[in-house]
Amino acid sequence: MRYDVIVIGAGMVGTSTAWHLQKNDSKVLLLDRKLPGLETSYGNAGLIQREAIHTHPFPRQLTELVRVMPNRGTDIRYRIPAILRYHQALLQYWKYSTPASVKQIEAEWQTLIAHCTSEHQTMITASNADELIRRDGWLQLHRSEETLKAAIAAAISDRDQGVEHKVLTVDELKAIEPNANFAGFVGAIHWLNSWQVSNPSALVKAYAKSFEEMQGEIKESDVKEITPDDSGNGRGWKVVTDSDTYYSDDLVIAAGPWSNELIKPLGYNLPLFPMRGYHQHFKTNGKNTINHSMFDMDKGFVMGPMQQGIRITTGAEMTTMDAPKNFGQLKTVLKLAKKILPLNEAVESEAWAGSRPCMPDMKPVIGAAGKHDKLWFAFGHSHQGFTLGPITGRLVEELIHDKPLTVDVTPFNAQRFSK
Repeated sequence: MRYDVIVIGAGMVGTSTAWHLQKNDSKVLLLDRKLPGLETSYGNAGLIQREAIHTHPFPRQLTELVRVMPNRGTDIRYRIPAILRYHQALLQYWKYSTPASVKQIEAEWQTLIAHCTSEHQTMITASNADELIRRDGWLQLHRSEETLKAAIAAAISDRDQGVEHKVLTVDELKAIEPNANFAGFVGAIHWLNSWQVSNPSALVKAYAKSFEEMQGEIKESDVKEITPDDSGNGRGWKVVTDSDTYYSDDLVIAAGPWSNELIKPLGYNLPLFPMRGYHQHFKTNGKNTINHSMFDMDKGFVMGPMQQGIRITTGAEMTTMDAPKNFGQLKTVLKLAKKILPLNEAVESEAWAGSRPCMPDMKPVIGAAGKHDKLWFAFGHSHQGFTLGPITGRLVEELIHDKPLTVDVTPFNAQRFSK
């Protein structure tokens, strides 16, 4: 069967891309080994982060490196096999993390973040998914006067980028979250115009349902081979799966951390590396109910109210895609989280784990592949694929249909790593 566009990847980025293309009169197939919302988009912290205008550079200060080295932190851990496998990408990451580079990268990154809530709203409205969204922000908790002071200064500066905030004392925190124990904290920043999502997987599924209602097609298949196809009228693409063969004029790779493996046979090898995160839910009761997601800034984990319960989400683990789960980081996080909230009964027998696709310059890859016509990339959003899926999808649609671009995609081109 032939389509105008095949999108490979059914996470937030792939589903949003397929949605925008179908909405603009393309015949679109969304293809992945799992149905929408069941991979990385299932397990994130459930935040659409309008405040996320800053990137996460590689630690360059000696004190920070010394802190990370023992590999017992709650915000970041690593495994030696992953360091060895991805050492070249990590070296680039270190090089891109100079203050001058970060300043330029963040200026480019902010052009995407500026559209995150407005582009989600377009899809939320079309998908009748408003019941999943809370627009009262989230809380960034601080244990240190020093980190809080620095965060306040940055937040004041960030107002110029449209980011809204309020500084909260511990007493004010207790007033809005009376079930939480804030002993050890000195205050917080309330990010006002970021949104909470009560079930990230359900939001992706709602977008997918809207896509299908516009006559888009979704197939659950494992992609085995991608090759250029000259059999039709003009150049296109042939995608062979474990169950069928599909043809299209244009092809979009939006498969998150699996993207590089799909494009390597075509001659591409981008410095993409995965960062794993873990989460576990705990049953909600009258003593642990919270109204806002809360991020422990100094320890690097999130507590969020979800439909499934209170979700505790870890920071990042540098590991390979196929490495077995290691719950050491989560266990350490849970000891801290249980001092803040009474979390007595886990929902799942085993915690969830998933990988985020990261690029060494902290920016996604959005745009033409370069070596092939009608091949497009949309991946590498790091921790913000959920936030940036809709604006990415809109940009890919504009590129394919040669429309004026909402955002200049030049900083996100795939060729930047081969220069």
